[in-house]
Amino acid sequence: MTQAAALVHSRSALRPAIGVVLGSGLGTFADSLNSATRIPYAEIPGLPVSTAIGHKGELVLGKIGDTPVAVMSGRFHLYEGYSAQQVASGIRLFRALGIRRVVLTNAAGGINLEYATGALVLISDHINLQCANPLTGANDDRLGPRFPDMTEVYSSTLRIAARQTANELGIVLCEGVYAALPGPSYETPAEIRFLRIIGADLVGMSTATEAIAANHMGMEVLGISCVTNLAAGLSGKKLEHAEVLEIGLRVSGMFQELLTALLPRLA
Repeated sequence: MTQAAALVHSRSALRPAIGVVLGSGLGTFADSLNSATRIPYAEIPGLPVSTAIGHKGELVLGKIGDTPVAVMSGRFHLYEGYSAQQVASGIRLFRALGIRRVVLTNAAGGINLEYATGALVLISDHINLQCANPLTGANDDRLGPRFPDMTEVYSSTLRIAARQTANELGIVLCEGVYAALPGPSYETPAEIRFLRIIGADLVGMSTATEAIAANHMGMEVLGISCVTNLAAGLSGKKLEHAEVLEIGLRVSGMFQELLTALLPRLA
């Protein structure tokens, strides 16, 4: 990550104060940055290549107004065959760049029936059912402690700022618990019933690994899910990734409006 940060610094003079990871269908936000520098993941040491549909696979450095930000336009997933350490590599690059606050976004299935399709939901906590952890193996004490506390993985301070910003814009923000499963198959109706029983409001295939790595390194995390569909068994419809991308694009304007107003405050 030291080598990766050196390459990024050689390509851009910007020193971002905040990092953003864009989920499926939400990549258009990266196109709104001013003075943008785009670096494909394939050119950055230590980063895998993003193969998921709807993920461009590039690091974008630019500005929102006068605020420099770094955006991962596309992330890495366990279902692509990567290890949890590889999935978290982008977050560790953010930290090597000096970033202390990160916004993790994703497309998620709605378990809580109060969420409408297209709703934006702040993640208050997660349930990691991916059977993988980016901290497995020898601990690097330069990054964080061997046994990091996970009481508040998703910053309450950042959630308050997000709610205040959304209220000013007239955007409704829900809040809930995100369950992370490995994928790539969608969940069965029985699994969704199980997730509801254990307290999950949303389900997806990302985010938890990144949040754990960020928390380990002392970074503050804000998580935002876009509900792109009702989870399996709740709508009577079969799930398709094309629908996930379609809903993500449909709400991209509202999502971009929120991040454009919010990121300067977080930085």
